[in-house]
Amino acid sequence: MVVAIAWSTDPRPAIRLIDQTRLPHEEIYLDVRTVDALVTAIRDLAVRGAPALGAAGALGVAMAMLQGRELGWDEARLQREVDRIRDARPTAVNLAWGVDQVRPAMAEGLEAVLAGAQRLIAEDEAANRALSRLGADWILARTGADMVRVGTHCNTGALATTAWGTAYGIIHELHQRGRLELVYADETRPLLQGARLTSWELTQDGIPHVVQADGAAASTILRGLVDVVIIGADRITANGDTANKVGSVALALACQRAGIPFVVAAPSSTVDLHTATGDQIVIEERPEEEVLAVAGVRCAPATARGFNPAFDVTPHDLISAVVTEQGVVEPAVHPDPHLLSAIAG
Repeated sequence: MVVAIAWSTDPRPAIRLIDQTRLPHEEIYLDVRTVDALVTAIRDLAVRGAPALGAAGALGVAMAMLQGRELGWDEARLQREVDRIRDARPTAVNLAWGVDQVRPAMAEGLEAVLAGAQRLIAEDEAANRALSRLGADWILARTGADMVRVGTHCNTGALATTAWGTAYGIIHELHQRGRLELVYADETRPLLQGARLTSWELTQDGIPHVVQADGAAASTILRGLVDVVIIGADRITANGDTANKVGSVALALACQRAGIPFVVAAPSSTVDLHTATGDQIVIEERPEEEVLAVAGVRCAPATARGFNPAFDVTPHDLISAVVTEQGVVEPAVHPDPHLLSAIAG
């Protein structure tokens, strides 16, 4: 299983990342040793995915402490640099959560921060495996299908986490049980995380799949070619509204029309009980060049402008199930402004 993010001491301390912008053609690892380099890696999506960003935030605090020790930063400067990491991407709650988990340990020193970060990483893998079992159980019971056909969007596997995966983890669990027929993986425009990353992981794991254009996904659902759609989440609000990669809400609408389950899978750390509804989520807007060009070659007229929201929000009444390692709730069936408190971290 690929390791998307880890702490390395060879030859000297660094956060080691697989550069996800280079996949699937090149498997290149980056050793990140400065706050500037980590913030760039986060914003450029060399590291991405809510749980992986949580690990980046926690390990980033340790890295900032090392850099500050080398450069003689005072406490105020160190805290500002930690804040830069924390705020590098606004929509994904796990990045700030990861920083906040280890920040109190800064007063105890670098080893305490590193221990907290490593504990967070271990807990994430355990959570992913637990939610995968729960999600697979729920889907098999709900669909009644002997062999399940799954639709998914963006990337939620080991590349997006510290290990195993969230929505992808459920897919992997179904495959291991011999209950998975086929995966329809959306290409995920504009940066093709589905075509580049999810398909790469599915290939590595020997899971049967096809890659489809994002625009084909709703029709695939309405034609009865899938039994369930499973996606991840970058933030889940207290009432069950969910922010995920842009394009997710279209799948939810199609699932509602087709009468099949739409499942959101994420660790409990992604549940944000301090945000009441999806209306309060800040949607990150990325550079317009990402939608105006393909592989660096402009495909739109020179004067065209781009609109590039990275995420959309799926209302809770379109979500059949939210799965964390703490359990499963059904927002569309049991709407409640405090529903998610039962499965939050």
